[in-house]
Amino acid sequence: MSRESVITEQPGDDVLLAGWGGTAPTRARLASPLTEADARQLLDRAPDRGAIARGLGRAYGDAAQNAGGLVLDATALSGIIDADLDRGIVTARAGTSLDELMRWLIPRGWFLVTPGTRFVTVGGAIASDIHGKGHHVDGTFGNKVRSFRLLTGSGEVLDVDRESSPEVFWATTGGMGLTGVLLDATFELIPTETRFIRVDEERCPDLDAMFSAMEESDSAYRYSVAWIDCGATGKHLGRGILGRGNHATLDEVPKTKRSLAHRFDPHQLAVAPPILPSGLINAWTVKAFNELWYRKTRVSHRDLIQDIGLFFHPLDMIDEWSRVYGSRGFVQYQFVVPFGAEDTVRRIIEILGNENWPSFLAVLKRFGAANPGMLSFPMPGWTLTVDIPVGRAELARTFDRFDEMVLQVGGRVYLAKDARTRPENLGRMYPRLPEWREVRHRLDPDHRIASDLSRRLGL
Repeated sequence: MSRESVITEQPGDDVLLAGWGGTAPTRARLASPLTEADARQLLDRAPDRGAIARGLGRAYGDAAQNAGGLVLDATALSGIIDADLDRGIVTARAGTSLDELMRWLIPRGWFLVTPGTRFVTVGGAIASDIHGKGHHVDGTFGNKVRSFRLLTGSGEVLDVDRESSPEVFWATTGGMGLTGVLLDATFELIPTETRFIRVDEERCPDLDAMFSAMEESDSAYRYSVAWIDCGATGKHLGRGILGRGNHATLDEVPKTKRSLAHRFDPHQLAVAPPILPSGLINAWTVKAFNELWYRKTRVSHRDLIQDIGLFFHPLDMIDEWSRVYGSRGFVQYQFVVPFGAEDTVRRIIEILGNENWPSFLAVLKRFGAANPGMLSFPMPGWTLTVDIPVGRAELARTFDRFDEMVLQVGGRVYLAKDARTRPENLGRMYPRLPEWREVRHRLDPDHRIASDLSRRLGL
């Protein structure tokens, strides 16, 4: 029997799918293409509601859902196709996870742009144009991509190169999977001598101190991220812990660890139970956690040697950690505002604290230069991410207030995290939206590629 799946009139299983936040599940047919030809056949037989590719389901909102349509589970299309480890260039299938790539490549002296989880596919990394703690140095994942192959809604497979096909390249990079199904990609890696990061940490007593510390020191570090206590108010508003790091050389690693300096085999420590009551994450539990977390760090730590997994992906140590928010789920809200709009960041943190919105996963970073991605999220400025559990009736109104504050200073929200932004605001956030729509229509004139996100936002 060949590896190509048997195509039926209604391929796949009828399943309920949700984003990582778990807020708006919808039903679709889920099918797993095993080959490129298989993916083409499945797309050709997609129902009227169209099809969308899905990786490991780490988009927080509805980007990889397609109510009443077809969802292509791309994770079987995985593996490295080619690798030039002298120059640090790899070609991998789009369903390959960053976790797999790191397990293969870190022992060989190479790393890659990664968000806060390893459980993202190459296709998802490009579609969301992911960023990490090193955007001010390395940019987004898309900045490292040289080329990719794209299966369009019309069934054509395009070889898309950043230099020769810039329009399609930058419409797809950050395009939320709506220009077609990514098949594979060629991208550049980041050199590293070991699996360790040399980390400096310091406690900042308020937001002004945090802004100053990041502005003054980020240029000396490849990676920089701040945890913010969004429950702190008054003179402690915006207090937090700033962590900055560089890849550790072999000489910087303690001799007791050098024998395993190239080994990368992270394990999950626990699995969140499948059923947890909503309400565990509330103003009181978060306030207690934040106080403990802030106090756990001395005023400063220097030259800590941390494993890459601990520094970049601490939440990956708990499998299915999103379950702690209960059945109602949570909204992750991430925005960016330009440098000079620090008061907007301050005001949003102030509202979160004064109105008792619980968020223990609040992260502040500084972005570097933007890339030409038409819907790519990063721009030079400050980005803040917060997680808020669903429950209080005024949650939607609060996020609408935040949107307007962000828009007034020329900022935007991240579509890979979005589950509720109003469609009328999208063009204000992403001024190249008309250009993106034109490229998408050219690639998929019948709009056979579709998702819940594309319908909600009128894309």
